[in-house]
Amino acid sequence: MTDEGLYEFEYGDCESSGLLHDENGFPSFQDNDDDDDDEEEEEEKEESFADDFYRCGTHWSCLLQTERKLKQANLFDMWGLKSNSESEANCLFSPPMKKLKASNGKSKATHLKKIADRSCPFYKKIPGTPFTVDAFRYGSIKGCSAYFLTHFHYDHYGGLGKRWSHGPIYCSPLTARLVRMCLLVNPSYIHPLELNTEHVIDGVKVTLLEANHCPGAALIHFRLQDGQCYLHTGDFRASRLMQSYPLLVNHRVNVLYLDTTYCNPKYKFPSKEDVLNYVVRVTKNCLKKQPKTLVVVGAYSIGKESVFLAISKALGVKIYANASRRRVLQSFDWPELSGNLCTQGNDTLLHVLPMSSLKFETLKDYLKPYGNQYAAVLAFRPTGWTYSETVGNQLDLIRPLSRGNITIYGVPYSEHSSFTELREFVQFLRPDKIIPTVNVWNAASREKMQSFFREWLSCKKLMI
Repeated sequence: MTDEGLYEFEYGDCESSGLLHDENGFPSFQDNDDDDDDEEEEEEKEESFADDFYRCGTHWSCLLQTERKLKQANLFDMWGLKSNSESEANCLFSPPMKKLKASNGKSKATHLKKIADRSCPFYKKIPGTPFTVDAFRYGSIKGCSAYFLTHFHYDHYGGLGKRWSHGPIYCSPLTARLVRMCLLVNPSYIHPLELNTEHVIDGVKVTLLEANHCPGAALIHFRLQDGQCYLHTGDFRASRLMQSYPLLVNHRVNVLYLDTTYCNPKYKFPSKEDVLNYVVRVTKNCLKKQPKTLVVVGAYSIGKESVFLAISKALGVKIYANASRRRVLQSFDWPELSGNLCTQGNDTLLHVLPMSSLKFETLKDYLKPYGNQYAAVLAFRPTGWTYSETVGNQLDLIRPLSRGNITIYGVPYSEHSSFTELREFVQFLRPDKIIPTVNVWNAASREKMQSFFREWLSCKKLMI
């Protein structure tokens, strides 16, 4: 997969899903009874996911061993739990199913049975609990009494819709509003949990913490009755502030489910603040040279709001987005954002477009209706995938792409943790087990991540 395709998938741009979406990547509000028929046939894997991935749950001290080949262990045994059956243990290692497509010769009932037979992989289940995290695409999961959602990006909420009836959904209040408004899920299934507040669910203490990702994104901390603690990061950008979260300071994390999107040493992102300052500086300099410039910021369905908010504040201008995006942005209940939105593109020089629209021809066409007001377009593509080792933190070395009167800047504004941020977070927590949740379907990638974990956990604890 190309970098462009990968970052669009990771951040939830969901044009290929069975759910209908508009141009911004938002779920369509019209019903689609045949949405399941658009899924692709599942391909069988030659090698079991468990063959390599079981190593991700080993105790960190065991990772210091030089011998690479380990005896395959039942994950229940590894975690000191009892499995109900051999079939249940086996299903833990099932990879997520690729999309299914019903052929013309198959009934929809047979197709739906295939979907129902999907096995939820073990890394989406919380051991010792009847909980799953971001596992909606597997339908009704045997033994699951509570479904947790970390944030509102499609690769995490995929499977949710108006027909959802498999059990209660727990998430942050903002995410809950989006699930109800955009996916039309029955409100009786949606249970918002306030952040930084301990909730007891099925005897387990559950706390949601700010994830520093997109609006409403949460880390989920589970504390079982036996004292075992599990932390699921969902998608997050680790920060020093997280090292002051009382829950993480006072309760050792036994198992860490880690967002490893950028678990590669080449990714050493500048801070969000540095990138925002750079974007504002470039915008001001451009407007000095050409006052009739239309400024465009690319964004996903949700996320990247800080980029256009920073420009709006610095220039004292409103923000234009189309109706579907405005509806979502207003649901955040952020006065500084909702109070600065406008309904007409002619009323401001600052526009928000889907990330996929940041192409020369698309922007050229977009400029045409505003030809009387603006003579050029300055666009920003804010994503970690634009990061360059050559540029590093020296943002002034960034060279934009230009064609005629269209200029596009790729800026490394990431809402995922960089490699160095992941390392510091892991060394702060020092968990007993680390389970990566991204880039796990390639054996070489999994082994490489394990080597990083071994190195991080063999070092002395950082003094912050």
